[in-house]
Amino acid sequence: MRSHTRSLVGRDPQLEQLGNALADARQGRGGVVFVVGEAGVGKSRLGAEAAGGALNDGMRVLRGRSSTTGPAVPFRPLTEALMSLFRSGDPPDGVLLGPYRPALGQLIPDWYTGERESSSMVVLGEAVLRLLLASAPEQGLLLLLEDLHDADPETLGVLEYLVDNLEHTPLLLLATVRTDFSDALDLAQSARRRGAAALLELPPLTRAQTGAMAAAQLGVASPEEVPEAVLQRLWEDSAGSPYLIEELLQSIIGTGALVQGPDGWRAVGDARGDVSSTLARGILRRIDRLGAQGLTLLSAAAVLGRRFPLTVLQRMTDIDDRALLTHLHAGVAARLVIPDEPAPDWYSFRHSLSIEALFTQMTTGQRAELARRGAEAVEELHPGLEGDWCVFAAGLRGEAGDRERAGDLFARAGARALATGALSSAVALLTRAEGLLAGGGRPQARAEVLENLLPALAEAGDFTRAFDLVDDLRTLDGSGLSPARLATVHTRLAKVAHLAGRWSDGNRQIERARAELALAPDEAEAAAVDVTAAYLALDTPGPGRTQQAETLALSAAAAAEHHKLPVVACQAWQLLATVVRERDPDRARAMLEQAGETAERHRLPLQRMYVMTRLGGNAWLAEGDSAGLREAREEALRLGSVNVVHTVDGILVLDAVLRGGYAAAGEAAAKCLAVVRRLRFAPTVRYVLTAQATLAAHLGDRAEMEARLADLTEWDGAGSQEEPLGYGLARAFCALLEENRERAAEELRTVRALEADNPSTFHLSGTHGLGLLLDVLSGAAGRERYREVTATATSRLRWNRQFVTLADAVLLGAEGEGARASARVAETQSEPYAMARHLGLRLVADAARRDGWGDPVSWLRQAEHHFHELNVPPVSNACRAGLRQLGVSLHQHRSGTSGIPEELRAQGVTVREYEVFRLLAERLSNKDLADRLFISPRTAEKHIASLMAKVGATNRANLCARSAAFRTSGT
Repeated sequence: MRSHTRSLVGRDPQLEQLGNALADARQGRGGVVFVVGEAGVGKSRLGAEAAGGALNDGMRVLRGRSSTTGPAVPFRPLTEALMSLFRSGDPPDGVLLGPYRPALGQLIPDWYTGERESSSMVVLGEAVLRLLLASAPEQGLLLLLEDLHDADPETLGVLEYLVDNLEHTPLLLLATVRTDFSDALDLAQSARRRGAAALLELPPLTRAQTGAMAAAQLGVASPEEVPEAVLQRLWEDSAGSPYLIEELLQSIIGTGALVQGPDGWRAVGDARGDVSSTLARGILRRIDRLGAQGLTLLSAAAVLGRRFPLTVLQRMTDIDDRALLTHLHAGVAARLVIPDEPAPDWYSFRHSLSIEALFTQMTTGQRAELARRGAEAVEELHPGLEGDWCVFAAGLRGEAGDRERAGDLFARAGARALATGALSSAVALLTRAEGLLAGGGRPQARAEVLENLLPALAEAGDFTRAFDLVDDLRTLDGSGLSPARLATVHTRLAKVAHLAGRWSDGNRQIERARAELALAPDEAEAAAVDVTAAYLALDTPGPGRTQQAETLALSAAAAAEHHKLPVVACQAWQLLATVVRERDPDRARAMLEQAGETAERHRLPLQRMYVMTRLGGNAWLAEGDSAGLREAREEALRLGSVNVVHTVDGILVLDAVLRGGYAAAGEAAAKCLAVVRRLRFAPTVRYVLTAQATLAAHLGDRAEMEARLADLTEWDGAGSQEEPLGYGLARAFCALLEENRERAAEELRTVRALEADNPSTFHLSGTHGLGLLLDVLSGAAGRERYREVTATATSRLRWNRQFVTLADAVLLGAEGEGARASARVAETQSEPYAMARHLGLRLVADAARRDGWGDPVSWLRQAEHHFHELNVPPVSNACRAGLRQLGVSLHQHRSGTSGIPEELRAQGVTVREYEVFRLLAERLSNKDLADRLFISPRTAEKHIASLMAKVGATNRANLCARSAAFRTSGT
């Protein structure tokens, strides 16, 4: 009987589709194909056929397989596939990958730098894509990844990126997935729905195909030569699974129920029976034929898992090379094991049934003993337990019943995963370690696990699980741990609380940490407690929060300097820079530079990223320049700091709102909010909700604004630093767009009260800008109040200073300094904030008209057009009313008004007059103008006269020259 069929049976349509996909890849039209089916349906065989076809056509083939042994190891199938590039002796040139090469150190040991490079699946996905493109020959490349249902979350994250970016490449990704529920199956189905991948479903074989496969296995020409009873048994019991058909046929022959004679195959006796027991007996009979040593060898292999390394197996069993290879070759011949390509020196069982059959022959004690020997073999052969070996050994220690050692190893693997940014795997491994060590007699080891598990959960956004560990911390309190160790764990949980925006929970953990240190003072640990307490203090409602935060940060900075604690020092200087920014921007910058130098000197990439973010934020506040923030975001993306990425996104949303990019801001806010809500990043949620409220306010939509501000209540909005922004940037502006200055002033009085009770480091709420302007306009503030406000650094922030400048203009106008007042208004016209600029013109126009200075007509025209285009009728109508009071005739809004340059529109030029103005560049006569515009020469003459008056042209020639200049400038 043949060990397997010469060709696949019943898979011609799938083979044709794969052939077409490979041909497309060779033509530069790459893509993704998921092969989906039940276990044993032939997915691996189909993948092997595709790989063989690709190799025959000159394509490069990379193969990797996910592991079923123990917890999922980060990136295992990708590492296995990509490592074959380096075994060839001609690895790709890393220089060609540019900045993406370091990220690949997570997958390729040869390029690992020992530092955490990235946990961003986008960055790593792009790095993998570039490596594949650099490695692809002219004929293209096939990346074959098998058993993705067992893949780790990090691998799936990279694949999700690849799925969406292979269309115009010479690359084909072929992946096999079981139909059982899994994240990989979700990925495949989602990709198919959006048209990013093809999904090949392998159905069970039909009855006719089952007969054809049986005939091919038995080496006969047609199914008619297979006894009917055997065909019936195969059809009924295999459910059309090719693997089960092969196994059942082997079992039937093994029991003597099917024999071969001179006249062909014939059935002898009953071919029926229990499927599972029959299969198990058949497998065991084949193993028995290998002898006692073969049984021992395969039993040890079964304990190692579906895939097993020969070096470990040999050390476990103490079998010499010749015997080992003899038994393995016999196992291959008996269709029990196969070489596990492309991994060298690894084999795998053909099916999990073989492992289950072997386990029936072992007692629990025998399995535990084999697992112990396997773990010892791994640790002897790989003393450092680098890479996957740590998880491999941990799983074996667990099977051997050695909970403590297994917990230690899972803890080590989890800490490594956290350091390399594999957050999902870190959480899984550390959680398993914590469970194994719980209830044991080694609280120190458990505390070390929690020190890593807490930040892993926080970075992964799983705050609920992190706080569920509070009960575990209570059990550690009386476990004999040192006070310093307990204080460290409580401080870690306090940091999680700060990230989640849960200041009350964080402060409780700080109190417990301080209680521990009171028992055994430790200045170094106290510094870590102080700096975390400082960050919590800054967010905790209360009138003295900024002073308290500053005091704690100064204490932490001094202790950090004394005890050489660079991380604590960086954190302390960054917080101090935030607090003193209002008083002394130069000192704040010096503090950030000091923190940045410390981060560089001690190679602290995360702290360097935080410094970049704060410097970028300061530049944005000071000058409206977001370049530094965007650079910090890229660095956060590279390092995998999800929290910082979305924090910057929130600031950029608000920046877009203030600049008038309402459509883009709305889209970006919705996208960001969906993510941070899911991750429970409360501070960022509050900030984005405030930005959304500001967006609605700047569009004059009070109902939407109030709805977004109401959402803040479920995110601890009361007393938060974002609360004043909701009044100053949203409610006050909305009142002004409703032409209700008194209500706007009342909202800003509320801001002052809020900030008195809860000082804020967010300085755009209006107390140092818009509030001053409204008070000056109403007469509630004069030059003395102006000097008081402008003495602060906050008034010089770009958003605030435009209102401060206008307040000065109003005061100067009232003081009889009309020329200086007009010049101050002109200064604000270069500001990038369109809404604020035009609203300011509308507000100061009344004062200018009253005091007789400036150009209120031009200002009101500009503002009227802006608010008409924005569909804010109250302000637009108020501007028109102001123009009527100035005796200016008003024109109706016609289509094309928005095409008139701002300068001409402010001078009252109409749509028809602008059409005439543009044609004057050609120096046409009145008759020619009339012919071109289908008007009378008399009407053309009237338009020219009106234009000369409005733009201040001395004569027709001067007007024509101005028109030519406008054309030349592209206006």
